[in-house]
Order: sequence, then C-alpha cells, then structure tokens
Amino acid sequence: MRIISAKDYQDVSRKAANIIASQVILKPNCVLGLATGSSPVGTYQQLIAKYEAGELDFSQVRTVNLDEYVGLTADHDQSYAYFMRHNLFDHVNIDQANTNIPCGVEPDAEKECARYDAVIESMGGVDLQLLGLGPNGHIGFNEPCDEFVPGTHRVELTEATINANARFFESMDDVPRFAYTMGIRGIMQADKVLMVVNGANKAQAVKDCFFGSVTPQAPGSILQLHKNFTLVADEAALSLVKDLL
Repeated sequence: MRIISAKDYQDVSRKAANIIASQVILKPNCVLGLATGSSPVGTYQQLIAKYEAGELDFSQVRTVNLDEYVGLTADHDQSYAYFMRHNLFDHVNIDQANTNIPCGVEPDAEKECARYDAVIESMGGVDLQLLGLGPNGHIGFNEPCDEFVPGTHRVELTEATINANARFFESMDDVPRFAYTMGIRGIMQADKVLMVVNGANKAQAVKDCFFGSVTPQAPGSILQLHKNFTLVADEAALSLVKDLL
C-alpha cells in the first residue's frame, strides 16, 4: 500500500489524474475501471484538460464502471451512466461503445450481475481501477456487512449512504434504495487500484480501512491486501493518521 499525501482536493485530483494519464500513455488500449460520486470529478476534469492539451488519446481506451442505481434509466440525470457522459465521456475522444456500466433497469438481478461479470472477464480484467471511499468505508456500493461479496451483485444501500446521496435528489423518496455494484473480487483483480479521498468527513473511514484490521465491516480495508494499491488523500482525510505516516 502506497499513501500519497496531497494538500487539498485540487492537489488530490491532479496527482490522481497524473497516475491515470500515465496508464493511458503506456497502454493506449488499457481497461480503466471508473468511479462516480463527488470524489473523482476533479480527477476527470484534469484528464479532460490533458486531452484538450493534446497530451492524452482515449480512442482505444475501454472502461467499466463500478456501479449503477437500480431503477434509473441511462438518461436519468442522477444515473451514473449520465454522470460519466457529463463528467468525462462527452469531453474526450473515447468510443462510447467501449464504455460499460451496469444496466439499472434490468429487473433480473442474477442475469444482470452475471452479464456484467462476463463483460469484465471478456476484457481480460481491469488495468487500473479508480475508487472513492464512503464515510462508512464502502467501495463501489460494497456496503459494510458480514462478508465480502466477490461478484457483481444487487445491494440494498444503507441509511448512511442514502442520506449521503439525498442531496442529489429532489426528495428522500426519490433516492434509490438499491444498486448494482462490482464485487470485491472484480476490484481486487485489477492490476492497479487508485483511490482518491478528500475531506475531514472521510478521516475516520481512512483510519478504519487502512490502519485497522481487514474486515467486511469496513469494506475498503480489503485493499490492504492488494498487490498495487495507491491512496491519494488530502491533509483533512489523513488528519487522524498523520502521526502514523
């Protein structure tokens, strides 16, 4: 595990984008695992800037996203399919036929999860997986539970996650209660894993996941066992562990 300390969110985003850019430059047809939420937005903005400056070519890149809300269509403005188009795909020269996101409107969970695992396998796995970290330690939508779930699965979101997501919806009633998410095996099989974390509200999760025991009650803790895991976090997110670095 490698921990890179950054001054603030902008610095986190810049350093993470440099790591992803290096992957794309070294392997133009790489498979990127992508994340949503507020944490990676700055990273995507940095990647767009590099593309616009002529420094990056996404034409051969393939992507798989971590998750999608159950019940939202791909054109819903809070779906993760929409998020990815709005925050990255529409602004670079990626072939959107090479982008993959779970289908939130597939009612058969077993069918959709098996399909998505097959998509990842057909690509030969993920070269670099980007992650954020939930305040409760979740990665993707792998929530705290009694066991690590290996494959893509349908998960009931915790109240903490629902409350955290409520700011994006008009009312609490509109917030999805379920999601499809890549499982722990899919994340751990990536050649490299890169996590971006910022803010004091994530400090306890950072401490629990990376300076405590490996437990499904803190899902991100499994990354302690990954062969090539990099955490890029700002000073606020590292505030509870600064004496341990």
